[in-house]
Amino acid sequence: MSELLNKRAPVVAESLSGTAELADAVQAKVKPVQIWAAIGGALLLLEIYVWIRWITGPFFQQVPSGPSDPPMYMKVPLIANAVGAWIGLPIALWWFIIRPWRRERRITLDGILMVSMGLIFFQDPLLNYLNTWCTYNTWMPNRGSWSSNIPGWVSPEAPGHQVVEPLLTNVPGYSFGNLLMVIIGCWVMRKAKARWPSLSNTQLIGVTFAFNILMDFVMEGLIFLPIGFYVYPGAIRAVSINAGTYYQWPIYEGLMWGGVLTAFCCLRYFTDDRGRTVVERGLDNVRGGFAKVQLTRFLAIFAAVSACFFFLYNLPAQWVAMHADLWPADVQQRSYLNGGICGDGTDHPCPNPVLPIPTKHSGYINTDGQLVLPGGSEVPKTVPFQPGR
Repeated sequence: MSELLNKRAPVVAESLSGTAELADAVQAKVKPVQIWAAIGGALLLLEIYVWIRWITGPFFQQVPSGPSDPPMYMKVPLIANAVGAWIGLPIALWWFIIRPWRRERRITLDGILMVSMGLIFFQDPLLNYLNTWCTYNTWMPNRGSWSSNIPGWVSPEAPGHQVVEPLLTNVPGYSFGNLLMVIIGCWVMRKAKARWPSLSNTQLIGVTFAFNILMDFVMEGLIFLPIGFYVYPGAIRAVSINAGTYYQWPIYEGLMWGGVLTAFCCLRYFTDDRGRTVVERGLDNVRGGFAKVQLTRFLAIFAAVSACFFFLYNLPAQWVAMHADLWPADVQQRSYLNGGICGDGTDHPCPNPVLPIPTKHSGYINTDGQLVLPGGSEVPKTVPFQPGR
């Protein structure tokens, strides 16, 4: 018997060795969280690069509000919004990041989500990537925008004449403002599930989507647009509420942004028993110290948040931009809403579907109906067909 065992021992040892090698191979495989983290890292480097180019370039200058002066019913809430946002930001940083770290030496999901949502502010100009159909109020302090430094940017603009990015309100707004809306959305999900336990995940997501569309209408259609924080002058009027006014709210805006908020809610709501999101799968098998693991986790979540915004909002927004309607007179007569890119005081007519959509590399039809080409350019000549070729 012992002789038989002695003969089998090398076989067993070899088998165990093979199993260990297989386990090491499986361990060495790239984890899903690492793929997400790689994407997040690339996106973060792109953002840093573009922002540095913007700050050190000619577009980092104020875009004036022009001769029009916003009415007091705009100025007061705009100032209050900015003040409230910057009072709320340090409170949010304390509550979601510093406080949990001091108490438990841990980084919470909400803390990572808040930072990630703040960073996707980078994508805000992308809805105007192909054609300008949304503008911000230039009466608020601004330093232009980094839009022209985004690779492949198409819409025409010049330093001091572009759609601005209001840093005073959008930096805190995108970070803790969006997080608060997501927290409310997750609260709705919990209440709906408690009220109707038989709801499937798909139905629960549908309920959340409907709620977020309604919340977007309240926030944008009833608050931000009427106070002139920003406007959608290129909105398709046939599917807009208050069409033809400066505060028109396109219904598809609610569908797109409601979809983004719903995706954020799902990312936060559908976690495992350790509170980890779907993009954190494989985090336990990431080798390295605490800092490396947490950086991997942050970059993965940041990539997921960025993907939600890009694919559910900015990608469909390009189709919307190519079908934009003519700008209402109610917008064109307010210089603080057009960023000096068109209309009175320029030779550029405001976007209109009867005109070709210009790019930053092309000519344009001026207000006299004449074609204006870039300096040194001429209309391309027709090349005649050659028989036999």
